[in-house]
Amino acid sequence: MTRTSVEMPLRSLVAHLQIRATGCARRYVLGIAGPPGAGKSTLSKSIRNELNNRAGRMCAEIAPMDGFHLPNAVLRTTNDLERKGEPHTFDVAAYLDALRRLRDTPIGEPVPWPTFDRAIEEPTPAGVVFDRHEIAITEGNYLLLDEGAWSGVRDLLDEVWYLDVEREVIEQRLLRRHIRGGRSADAAKIKVHDSDLPNADLIAGTRDRADLVLRQRGGRYYAAEG
Repeated sequence: MTRTSVEMPLRSLVAHLQIRATGCARRYVLGIAGPPGAGKSTLSKSIRNELNNRAGRMCAEIAPMDGFHLPNAVLRTTNDLERKGEPHTFDVAAYLDALRRLRDTPIGEPVPWPTFDRAIEEPTPAGVVFDRHEIAITEGNYLLLDEGAWSGVRDLLDEVWYLDVEREVIEQRLLRRHIRGGRSADAAKIKVHDSDLPNADLIAGTRDRADLVLRQRGGRYYAAEG
């Protein structure tokens, strides 16, 4: 199937989201999926900030999937620390429970959500608290994965956007990320090639389950058509 693309400026993406969320009787949950290093966090923050600026109040917040990494102590006991970031190194059941609470709790009642501290590579309990936020943006690698418990995530999201990035770009971004995080160049290469890139290939197979596939070029977003 031939695919073309159409430019989708950030303001158009936000306007689309506002329209969809306005017709929702509860908190609207947008998922942003994609491989590691795709820029999901950056896009999520841009959308959140634009929504809040337009509303003149805090109407949107980010609910990162990374807050559900299993603690390093747990991963050490199972010899999975070097595989951190793979599907089995997350507490999927807790993520599903938190998504249900985020959707079903009346707006105005507090819902704590864990975040992830990259400086120490550990989750932070209740790193953010949702209360009067009408839109939640959850971003992560495996939102569209149709395997095991992960298959339950998609049904809890009102829509999902997939951020698509070339494999070579992802590789370079992840190498820089791991080196900034304290790994040697050789250790970073091992982590990227043995874990991150196989994850990226797995995630790429979920792209067709997204409602919208986006690519970024020159600071602009383009949606795949066709």
